Amino acid sequence: MTVSERIQRRFGKASVEFRLIEDGDKILVGLSGGKDSLCLLELLAKRSRVHRPQFSVEAAHIRMENIHYETDASYLQSFCDKLGVPLHVITTRLSPPTTQVKKKPMCFLCSWQRRKQLFNLAQELGCNKIALGHHQDDIIHTALMNLTFEGQFSTMPALLRMRKMPLTIIRPLCLCEEADIRIFAEQQNYRKLLKRCPYEHETNRTAIHEIFLRMQQLNKETRYSIWNALKAAGKLTEY
Repeated sequence: MTVSERIQRRFGKASVEFRLIEDGDKILVGLSGGKDSLCLLELLAKRSRVHRPQFSVEAAHIRMENIHYETDASYLQSFCDKLGVPLHVITTRLSPPTTQVKKKPMCFLCSWQRRKQLFNLAQELGCNKIALGHHQDDIIHTALMNLTFEGQFSTMPALLRMRKMPLTIIRPLCLCEEADIRIFAEQQNYRKLLKRCPYEHETNRTAIHEIFLRMQQLNKETRYSIWNALKAAGKLTEY
């Protein structure tokens, strides 16, 4: 099985297993410009052309004017045009943190501001779901971070129904491994970001990533052990 076939199969399996896509859905994809979101948009756009389920896809790219995280907007537009997906580009800025959130890392604050823009746009467009490009490694790393620093066994679920707004967050790449997505991106000739986020290494994710690699060296089944534990505890869906 090729990497492309494996990714498409796992994308389809996740969609069915977690009931991520249903008839009548209007899905807004958060398009950062990185390999994961490009892969997600391509898979969703192609799946939307299949007879069942019937759903539509749009994309949103949120730009922070005071964070030097640069993407090629013309490339993203061309990418979306080839897939027949409408692209919405929103420019916002990160406000100075208040006293209550000063202890939060910049990465968290920036991510939350982008997420708020996605929530607002989705509701303006009449979308009922927001698709994010987190893959299985992201979900496992988050579980390890929460366990290590928060004392909680939790993670980013594959499906999360918001309680305060009529939106559902889905992560259709939840069964895909990052290594496969990286190879797929190279095969598809995805263009890399012009400049990566200056705060991306200020979180504990880099350290957790290294710890996870070490765990996999100790036990090659570590990935599946953690995933199955999350699934058994009901942490992969939140209604």
